[in-house]
Amino acid sequence: MIKKIAHLGIAVKDLEAAKSFYLDVLGLDCTGEEEVPSQKVRTAFIPVGEVNIELLESTDPEGPIAKAIEKRGEGIHHVAFEVEDIHAALAALKAKGVRLIDEEPREGAHGAKIAFIHPKASMGVLVELCEYPH
Repeated sequence: MIKKIAHLGIAVKDLEAAKSFYLDVLGLDCTGEEEVPSQKVRTAFIPVGEVNIELLESTDPEGPIAKAIEKRGEGIHHVAFEVEDIHAALAALKAKGVRLIDEEPREGAHGAKIAFIHPKASMGVLVELCEYPH
């Protein structure tokens, strides 16, 4: 079901300041930025080998990233795994009784279909499943 780790989502208050750390201090490159209105977030993707770091800045004080930062501060928000077929992955998880945040996929960055597993089902880690268009 899982192909690989797609990205590590990091919640940040200031996308430009966070990018500066990863680009100027660590010497990495940003492959692009995107706003995802349905998620109330601006993202920047920074590849490290085969895995991306996804910086997430809220575009709305009531958005999920703003609320996460308010509750836990900046830092790792989620681990995203790429799957071949998100509908099949969600069906398999439901069949195993796994608690899901999303029973159906929604739109994510880069045209991906995404869905989240509830952190209570995964030892406190918010897990995202991603299916990318081919």
